[in-house]
Amino acid sequence: MSQDTPSWGIEPVPDRLRVLGSFDGFLLWANLSVSLLVIVAGAFLVLPASQGGLAMGLPEAVGATVAAAVVGNLLLAVGGLIGADARVPTMVLMRAPLGRRGSYLPTGLNVLQCLGWSIFELIVIATGASALSQQVFGWSGLPFWKILFGVVATILAFLGPVGFVRKYVRKFEAWLVTASLLYLCWWALYRQHPVRLWHERGAHAFWPGFDLVLASIISWTPLVADYTRFSRRNRDGFWGAGLGYFVPTIPLYVLGAVIAMSRHISAAPALLTAVAAGGAASVLALLALTVDESDEAFANVYSTAVSLQNLLPRVPQRLLIGSVAAVATIGALLVDLRNYQPFLYLLGSFFVPLFAVLLADWLFAGRSYARNDVFAAPAARVEMLSAWLVGFCLYQWLSPQGPSWWTKLVAYAHPHASPWGGASLPSFAASFAVAALARAAARRFVLASA
Repeated sequence: MSQDTPSWGIEPVPDRLRVLGSFDGFLLWANLSVSLLVIVAGAFLVLPASQGGLAMGLPEAVGATVAAAVVGNLLLAVGGLIGADARVPTMVLMRAPLGRRGSYLPTGLNVLQCLGWSIFELIVIATGASALSQQVFGWSGLPFWKILFGVVATILAFLGPVGFVRKYVRKFEAWLVTASLLYLCWWALYRQHPVRLWHERGAHAFWPGFDLVLASIISWTPLVADYTRFSRRNRDGFWGAGLGYFVPTIPLYVLGAVIAMSRHISAAPALLTAVAAGGAASVLALLALTVDESDEAFANVYSTAVSLQNLLPRVPQRLLIGSVAAVATIGALLVDLRNYQPFLYLLGSFFVPLFAVLLADWLFAGRSYARNDVFAAPAARVEMLSAWLVGFCLYQWLSPQGPSWWTKLVAYAHPHASPWGGASLPSFAASFAVAALARAAARRFVLASA
């Protein structure tokens, strides 16, 4: 089997395929972090509340972004370390703390998450390409761009993580994207008054902004081991994921906020149109970022297929990739880009406490999972599933998120905003504490029975 073979399934990756070093991991995760969607999310921090934004001032937006980037990327780095150690995909890894059948629930949620992000990414890519073609050729062709980039995402997913880094990211994309971002940063501030932007008043919504940024980073933890399992060493998985995703995060969120404020943008989709209208150099920069956005679509298509293999291990990975990409493309053709802030919060309410349970279990397992910990796990570990549920319920009680029917149901519990800030950190702490206590109690019971 070639080192670039993308179809390695759920078994631990053998040493001959563990070929990604720290720099490879850095390039992969830095490119996944560079996203038009992240720039648009940065705009949401400062957009008016009437447009679904948080109406934050620039100092509050920067502070929330920096704090969430540090916390979120540290957790992502640890997830990368655990994945590199166990050498299996994340949803297969969840068998260790939750049990074999217990892992099916997060697998289902992750499949929905990845499909949702695939659709959003294709919409954002197509919107950027449409703005460009409208500016240059007077033709938007939105459906055409959605189909085209759906095909591109499929091709990249067939390459797999190793082939993607070596054949696509290393050769040209990373350097082109870096140059484009530097130009956009200059363009965003050209003939503007940074001091005036900094002192514009906004809502003091630090913790909602923190949760928004953290949720977007944490949404990658259910995917991280899908890629770091190919790392040469455990520390390569840690530094590649954590540092790679961290470096672009803060500049991109701030860039989105600055463009929204300096160009007086009132709706998120208008941000891409404003960039496209910024001149020839802005068009080229947006073109580079639009092409780069295919990274995120690749990752979500690939990880959806890999996650499905936890449920359907005998189905060929290529068949799953093709099927997932087709569903995502059809979804992109049928769904309009809307305010996705509640979607990010809802994901956070699931995956923040889920990662806390995984971390607690991994630490009590001696900071390493053997093959039997994953593949010989019991059918379900009710105590750890309960720890996950505790964190999810606390998150929703502190910050109800989701469809209207769900938030109305949660309202019967008389939710109350956390006095110590946000919902992410309290829910993480609660699930971690309950999982750690359950693990300690189980260990004491085993010792007493011996």
